[in-house]
Amino acid sequence: MKEIGVRELKERTSDVIRSVRENHETYSITYRGRVVAQLTPVGNGKVDEAEEDALWDEIDELAAEIGSRWPKGVSAADAVSQQRR
Repeated sequence: MKEIGVRELKERTSDVIRSVRENHETYSITYRGRVVAQLTPVGNGKVDEAEEDALWDEIDELAAEIGSRWPKGVSAADAVSQQRR
């Protein structure tokens, strides 16, 4: 992953975007030496049916695991409210 400062990014925006788009490179954007953002390529947005089914299966398994450990009589709203205190 490449690093680029905000000032340099402002000067080379077109080149950096082209590199992300064509070479699928990822950049860490820095401000005063600290990473503040990442610029990453986006996939083609297409997910095949088998991948989608596998993702839903994982979500179902996670929901079942959470449900098995959830305390009886506590709503999700109550749990979130208690965490915010």
